[in-house]
Amino acid sequence: MSGDGRSGDGSDIVVAHQPRPTIIPLAPGIELGRRGTLPVIAGPCVIEDAGLTLEIAELLAAMAQRHGLQLIFKASFDKANRSSLDSFRGLGMETGLQILQQVKTATGLPVLTDVHEPSQCAAAAEVCDVLQIPAFLCRQTDLLIAAAATGRCVNIKKGQFIAPDDMARAVDKVRRSGNDRVCVTERGYSFGYNNLVVDMRSFAMLHAAGIPVIFDITHSLQLPGGGEITGGARQYAEPLARAAVAAGADGVFLEVHPRPTEALSDATTQLPPRRAEALLLSLLNLQRAMAAEGMSGESGVAS
Repeated sequence: MSGDGRSGDGSDIVVAHQPRPTIIPLAPGIELGRRGTLPVIAGPCVIEDAGLTLEIAELLAAMAQRHGLQLIFKASFDKANRSSLDSFRGLGMETGLQILQQVKTATGLPVLTDVHEPSQCAAAAEVCDVLQIPAFLCRQTDLLIAAAATGRCVNIKKGQFIAPDDMARAVDKVRRSGNDRVCVTERGYSFGYNNLVVDMRSFAMLHAAGIPVIFDITHSLQLPGGGEITGGARQYAEPLARAAVAAGADGVFLEVHPRPTEALSDATTQLPPRRAEALLLSLLNLQRAMAAEGMSGESGVAS
């Protein structure tokens, strides 16, 4: 017993339960927002060629099989917001979607890709299980409505310039268009010039609006601008990811490349497969420990 009459073992501490997000079907057999699960979105930043894309997909499929991961393969057919006109953008929609179909057929993994224009949504939805709205386009009404109309899950990357509470309006555009399968991905905030920080309160704020939240490990490491190629701080992948899961992230997103320094996009922030696997295992162990303490998905607050 402490001098102020408290037991000192924590048993007399009153805690507030954090709100839970709406549970949504993210992809076939995968739900987002359910306590005790941690869906993973992983793959290369951009489709560089068919062979490399299939190589990475097979590595990730084997990883998912080994550890029972609920994994969605991601890759972009076009990176439309590269810093420089000289930077590699991708193989284009037609070729890119053909390669993503090959990935689905070869591995059985569900797939995700970005869409940048309303006209791309229907074609992308014929192949992809999840349509992703890039952060810079997260408030584009026509794009959100077109993505919603496909019936696919819509993953909206939160803009680096938008507060968590304001993302509820972007989510509402999808929901009011007849599609409740929508989530938000947290990827950091602009912090002065050429830097991002992650506000770990974001997960609880979005949960309060009933929105499930994925944490983007890769792009939270970026040091945007400052030259023709965006920089990054790959060394912080592990601490940021663990903090996000402890803060209540419902899933994680990370980019994986067998030779990150040779990648044609996000070379400073993608992880090699072994490091990605070790990180994902640590996140699963963290979540299991939280669940054992009655804390899973409660933003670190005991139930």
